[in-house]
Amino acid sequence: MSDKKILLIGSGAREHAIAKALKQSKAKIELFCMASSLNPGIEKICSEIIVENFNDIDKVIKYSKSKSISLAIIGPENPLEVGLADSLWNEKIKVVGPKKKLARIETSKAFARDLLKKYNIPGCPNYQTFDSTLGVSSFLSEIGDHFVIKFDGLAGGKGVKVSGEHLANHTEALDYCKQIIGGGGLFVIEEKLIGEEFSLMSFCDGESLQHMPAVQDHKRAHEGDTGPNTGGMGTYSDKNHSLPFLKKTDIQQAQNINVLVFEALKKEFCEGYKGILYGGFMATSEGVKVIEYNARFGDPEAMNVLSILETDFFEICDAISKGTLKKIDVKFQKKATVCKYAVPNGYPDSPIKGMPIYINDNPTDLGEFFFASVDLKNNKLIQLGSRTVAAVGVGNSILEAEKIAENKIKNIDGPLFHRQDIGTNKIIQKRIKHMNQLR
Repeated sequence: MSDKKILLIGSGAREHAIAKALKQSKAKIELFCMASSLNPGIEKICSEIIVENFNDIDKVIKYSKSKSISLAIIGPENPLEVGLADSLWNEKIKVVGPKKKLARIETSKAFARDLLKKYNIPGCPNYQTFDSTLGVSSFLSEIGDHFVIKFDGLAGGKGVKVSGEHLANHTEALDYCKQIIGGGGLFVIEEKLIGEEFSLMSFCDGESLQHMPAVQDHKRAHEGDTGPNTGGMGTYSDKNHSLPFLKKTDIQQAQNINVLVFEALKKEFCEGYKGILYGGFMATSEGVKVIEYNARFGDPEAMNVLSILETDFFEICDAISKGTLKKIDVKFQKKATVCKYAVPNGYPDSPIKGMPIYINDNPTDLGEFFFASVDLKNNKLIQLGSRTVAAVGVGNSILEAEKIAENKIKNIDGPLFHRQDIGTNKIIQKRIKHMNQLR
């Protein structure tokens, strides 16, 4: 293979995981990164990392041309929404990441729901879309006390309000709707799904898909699934690539829904989806339901799946961009993974920022670190106020992987906390019991 120059967009733990996976490739590749902060993990792997606004298409194109980039991998969702993939393709630069219209599967909650409905894709809850308060009260009366209100666009994971968690009654629901309308926004109201969440991501090359192992994220900030919702405090996957509370049919249903969504997008836009299609699912008493879709790798889920990927990741990315994914046998190790995030004290509502953190890491330790919301200033690691460092353990069981991740994350000193219970037997049994009660 000839020398390949790759541009990675983004600077979180997800992008650190992507960079690490690319580094292991047999191909001769040179990696460049356009980042929002100086991620020290990515910096070690790249030929060059520059801190720049990667949502500014002109800047990305100019930099890509100056470095003779042949392939770009887009990590976060915002550059997808502004159409970065479209502009890169126009410049004959291949992209892992969907074009703007296809990325609407993530960037518009209303579009995603309407697509499921239009193409009769299973798993869509009862929902309605609104741009005013007209009809809101009657629809809330119809679905009762179990409802979810979603702002239609990207809101950094903060646009969703759930009854019983954020909204106590229909009056509070109406107030939140008015708040969205005040900002000129659309919103979706839908029935609240009861069950256990899981993520299932698929590699897509516009023609076909290859699925990744299922992963479960833990959104609540504190032990025992308490506290406010976050971007995700940690994740785990099992060695059979399912999860302890799922049936084989749940995985099959989720994979099938990903395929149907992929095909529906192609029908809708007469163009194939190239990138990562991430289905957020709920296992319920009535089968698998769709919570939402994302148009890129999940964070933390990327750390789980890329840590056990056996197939050359560059070859997968190359095949995604060329439409030749069918020729590649995508394989993952039969291993369990646990990822835990260390986050600033006060996270997510009032996190402390700008404080140094110290890593007393012994390189012979098992487990791996992935740097997230950190910067390197005067050779010091500074946390920036969001999820800071992730530790990942890989083992022959979830419990073995959990011990490795827990031992690894204890090497970090600073005003941070993490959820010790992720991947432990106690919380896994809680999930199994919950699903057994529902079914």
